[in-house]
Amino acid sequence: MSYALEKSARNPFMNNTVVATHPATGVAAAPPPAYLKALAPLNPEEIRTAVDVIKADPQLGPGALYETIELKEPTPAAFRDHVAGKTLLREARINTSHRDRPGVWKMTVSLAERRILTKKHFATARPAVQVEQLMDVQKVVKADARFIEACLKRGITDMTGVCVDAWTGGNFGFPDEAGRLISHTFAWLRVRDNENFYAHPIEGINAVVDIKTGEVLRVDDHGGPPIPMTEINYDPEFLPPPVPPLKPLDVMQPEGVSFTMDGHAIAWERWTLAIGFNPRDGLILHDIRYDGRPVLRRAALAELVVPYGSPERGHYRKNIFDIGEYGFGKFTNSLKLGCDCLGAIHYLDANLNALDGSVFSIKKAICIHEEDAGVLWKHWDFRIDRTVLRRGRKLVISCINTVGNYEYAQYWYFTQAGEIKFEVKATGIVNTNACEPGKPGKFASELAPGLAALIHQHIFCARLDMAVDGSQNSVVETNTYAELVGPTNPHGNGFYAEETVLKTELAACRRANADTHRSWKVVNPGKLNHVGKPVGYRLHADNCVTLYLAKDGPSGIRSSFARNHLWVTPFREDERYPGGEFVCNSDGHDSLAEIVKQDRSVENTDIVLWHCFGLHHVVRPEDFPVQPVMSAGFSLAPAGFFNLNPSNNLPPTVNSASKLAGTAKEGCCS
Repeated sequence: MSYALEKSARNPFMNNTVVATHPATGVAAAPPPAYLKALAPLNPEEIRTAVDVIKADPQLGPGALYETIELKEPTPAAFRDHVAGKTLLREARINTSHRDRPGVWKMTVSLAERRILTKKHFATARPAVQVEQLMDVQKVVKADARFIEACLKRGITDMTGVCVDAWTGGNFGFPDEAGRLISHTFAWLRVRDNENFYAHPIEGINAVVDIKTGEVLRVDDHGGPPIPMTEINYDPEFLPPPVPPLKPLDVMQPEGVSFTMDGHAIAWERWTLAIGFNPRDGLILHDIRYDGRPVLRRAALAELVVPYGSPERGHYRKNIFDIGEYGFGKFTNSLKLGCDCLGAIHYLDANLNALDGSVFSIKKAICIHEEDAGVLWKHWDFRIDRTVLRRGRKLVISCINTVGNYEYAQYWYFTQAGEIKFEVKATGIVNTNACEPGKPGKFASELAPGLAALIHQHIFCARLDMAVDGSQNSVVETNTYAELVGPTNPHGNGFYAEETVLKTELAACRRANADTHRSWKVVNPGKLNHVGKPVGYRLHADNCVTLYLAKDGPSGIRSSFARNHLWVTPFREDERYPGGEFVCNSDGHDSLAEIVKQDRSVENTDIVLWHCFGLHHVVRPEDFPVQPVMSAGFSLAPAGFFNLNPSNNLPPTVNSASKLAGTAKEGCCS
């Protein structure tokens, strides 16, 4: 018997000797670089300064409505100069509009000099819809005689419980909507206080409102089935006593956290970055570096479009852009300790502008904490019965945004193996419509008798400003093919990966392909690893979605960026959003699909990756009254960026708080 077989017979596979120790104390990261402070979001004083400058301008100030006030982020070149020691003055970017005038003004303001640096009027643009305006829409609709009459036809004599959702209206060519900021509304009925009104859709009534003037342009009554009146609640006030709770599962960090914060800058393990925030994007990550080596200049969700699949009644207009038309930032939740995230938590507040330019704060808007990540790597050398194992930990930066009926929880993860992961968890309440019991139609699923939910999608676009080991980056596509059977592959088992550099914007308009296990990586051709290959990071695009909107349809034109899963553009300061700068009631003329028609070079330069991914939702009864989390995301993993596994030399640890459960005897797996 060989030594290996003898050891295996004497000590079966379950008899592992874990080689690990438990250090007496941990070490927090060194402070993050001071230059990251320049990327912090605007503070309340800076927002007020920007407003004062605008109010003093005789052309802009009187009656200005403030859509966005945000940090004007430095260009890649300007920030590189700042890192090298050059002073970087902070500036604000501001969008304003007026109730009595068309268009949007876009400006930049020097905060130190208190003056307008640039301003441009976009005469046909519409501003994003603000939180304050949503409630105004409900008020004017519920007071409109035509809407009241339509409700009366459905048996509603008391308007108190009617709830109106102010959806954006898209661009469908209605003459009376031309040039206006339009809301196309949907309605439900709340039958008592705190009850789940989404169980009672008022089918077929759609009021169309000019958001700026508050005028109800018309009330479209498409008819439809009666209101389903069965209550289906999630609030504990209306539910029977819950099942007995499970025993506590606590996350304890007796020595505190391992990250170091300096304002909005953070250092953890070998990662450093700055955490940004603005009214439109919400959570933003800046200047992400591993051990001082840059990976990303900027990372954030740039758009979320939610197309619903029904052409019936008013539902054909349900194609909403939650980021471009409303903005994620102002719909960010205030988080609660011990609920939204667990363990030792560091929170950041968000400071934003209201429609009148005043400042408001969302307390505990961003959560920063650490999580156990399970086994990071392990190997049992059965020949000598020796196991080496390392458990992983990850840094988590998160926030939760509520837009109407849906919650979107964003999580950025940083691992000890040099990987960056993004996950979005969709929950909340599915958007409902009424149907004849047992007849939801081909475009919906029935949740309860007479209550349905349309098949729909959530398609996200992440904007990733890459900086893999510097500014000169290219994108390489990898496809895997089977070698033809023949002299080079006599047994038919050969397959190989083929790499292609995507050199121009149009060449880089790409879709996923499961047949070839297509993937993309960003490389720096000027930086080689120890096997002579360019250092790189690979995009794992695991949640690609097919868009079903007709290319030349009103919604399909505006959602054209969602047709590809990858786009690549050279960095341009004014190309920030895949659906265009001004999305409300837009015609799609400045969308990403139009921008790339310039077909500029994207080889060996400052590049931006635009990755579209998401959820395709054929709704289940179990998704109501409140939807369990559905997840989608992507990751950026080192691909030749390191010469070997960067977590290879992590210190060994054992969790001393772990213990055997119940009456199990120690060594039960022996």
